[in-house]
Amino acid sequence: MTRKLTVKYYVEPNPAALARRAASHFVEMAEEAVSAQGRARIAISGGATPEAAFRLLADPNHEFIARMPWEQLDVFWVDERCVPPTDAASNYRMTREALLDLVPLRPAQIHRIEGELAPEVAAARYESDLRNTFRLEGAESPRFDLIALGMGEDGHTASLFPGTAALHEMSLLAAANYVPQKDSWRVTLTWPLINHARSVFFLVAGAEKAAILNEVLTGPHDPERLPSQLIWPSGGILTLILDEAAAALLPHAGGQRCGVFERER
Repeated sequence: MTRKLTVKYYVEPNPAALARRAASHFVEMAEEAVSAQGRARIAISGGATPEAAFRLLADPNHEFIARMPWEQLDVFWVDERCVPPTDAASNYRMTREALLDLVPLRPAQIHRIEGELAPEVAAARYESDLRNTFRLEGAESPRFDLIALGMGEDGHTASLFPGTAALHEMSLLAAANYVPQKDSWRVTLTWPLINHARSVFFLVAGAEKAAILNEVLTGPHDPERLPSQLIWPSGGILTLILDEAAAALLPHAGGQRCGVFERER
């Protein structure tokens, strides 16, 4: 059976415009969720590219901070390194410094992965938090309103790295994943959960990502080597927010700032 995917893309000319586009997308999706169901639940990724968007969301001189429905928001993480929350490598620490300490979110609205614990324990506790927050029963999967992803130069996304065990995890919501390439443990949301979200987007910047982005989107299906190819949202729509350098090799962009193309497999 053929499965189709509609890819919506936005290409921005510089880092400031990219951050504005990403921040705007966060706010718009949160507003839509709150309007529809009274609450917005989002999962975010770490890294320098989303950090710029987080700082813009927290900027008291920008409209975003007033527009974001902070009181109705729950913030989760797509993945985390197995380090303490004070460690410089912690995704939580980056987000806390760039955003959380500067906006009106209560502790109960912030659902971090406890990277300081043993990996399997941290994953189990995070899965329990997900089940409790979303009030899941049995084998139900949480449906996030928005999941924000990045993409590595090796084609990984979240902490789903090439050749790692978590690529084959179909039943857990959160998995402990040893990454030999980094000689480190991570905790990550699993790809079936990510694909169940109402909205999923990749935020990708830099010329070093151009080749892998093009291969993920237009190359042969090989998710063991290119885990980002596992991201195929059940709703049939995937959004890309890119800078010009990352989008340079995409045949569909053609110099346009936004557009749509179809994929199938």
